[in-house]
Amino acid sequence: MKAVREFPVREGTLHVFSMHTTCTLVINEVQQALLSDLKKFLEQAVDSDDVWMHNDPEFSDCARANADSHLRALLLGHSVSLQISGGELVLGQWQRVLMAELDGPRTRTLRLQVMGVA
Repeated sequence: MKAVREFPVREGTLHVFSMHTTCTLVINEVQQALLSDLKKFLEQAVDSDDVWMHNDPEFSDCARANADSHLRALLLGHSVSLQISGGELVLGQWQRVLMAELDGPRTRTLRLQVMGVA
């Protein structure tokens, strides 16, 4: 990951945080069938056709009607912490850091914090 190479940290931690309530970060495998399964799982877990108070102008001032995106984000999380060893991220053979955009496309901001020793 480029961020790790830009800092002189040999041993430590990288923390990545999404600054958005409908943009999440997960660690998983990048395989098209699995990504399709993840999308199907999220759609089944939180039905966008359900009646959500967040989408109702009587209860909410949000014009995006995106309650399903917020609720799906709760299932995934907004941050990941990764070990750095020998100046490289420590990930399993198939592990990758994935960003899930649940209400876009939109411009998104991630915050990175690198801690450790050179």
